[in-house]
Amino acid sequence: MASYGYKIWDVRRHAELDSTNRLAADLARAGAPEGVVVVADHQTAGRGRLGRTWEAPPGSSLLMTVVLRPALDAGRLHLATMAVALAVADACADVAGFAPELEWPNDLVVHDRKLAGILAEAGFEGNAPRWVVVGIGLNVNWPAELPAELSGIAVAANHLAGRDVDRELLLAQLLEGLANRCSSLDAVAEDYRRRCRTIGRDVRVELSGETLRGRAVDVDDAGHLVVDTGDNVRVVAAGDVVHLR
Repeated sequence: MASYGYKIWDVRRHAELDSTNRLAADLARAGAPEGVVVVADHQTAGRGRLGRTWEAPPGSSLLMTVVLRPALDAGRLHLATMAVALAVADACADVAGFAPELEWPNDLVVHDRKLAGILAEAGFEGNAPRWVVVGIGLNVNWPAELPAELSGIAVAANHLAGRDVDRELLLAQLLEGLANRCSSLDAVAEDYRRRCRTIGRDVRVELSGETLRGRAVDVDDAGHLVVDTGDNVRVVAAGDVVHLR
């Protein structure tokens, strides 16, 4: 057990897992309390949004999932993901000396290169959410030479800090920051929109059966993206967003 802020975190470490999100969701379904944290040195089937894979060399990244049981209705569950994104960004600033930007809905980037991804999954009883698991894949200490398929699109904390970065210290700072944010989720949206680089950008949003183009003008208090298409203003609760140049 580790105590950060107001919350006791139950950190459960594994050398290798298929997916920290998969195990955390299984634990949540079985009744695990808020505060369980699943951490792995390596994932064999790490996942991103829309079924994408998340790959990282063993020991190179912070791979973790937290179990949360926030008092949020289904329409405001984005706030849990946003709280985690802010906690990751603050931990990077505190430990590694740089501040990543946030891209709606779930990425952290530096100079247009992806540093971290976040994946949230929820369990419901009827229409009421009972738990949320929020997974993080944060590139920490990667080789200087990235594989060709990642060069130009990915970056790691050590590349930005100019030194190796302590994963354990990142974890501790992240959990401390998250504990504080979980105590006031209603304040998360305001902080998130101040740091969200998606706001003010032209975007393409892939929705189910529809592609939306326009300018992202806001993130509302429920964590949804507000897009001005020129013809009308649309509020997007979930979608795959591409930033257009």
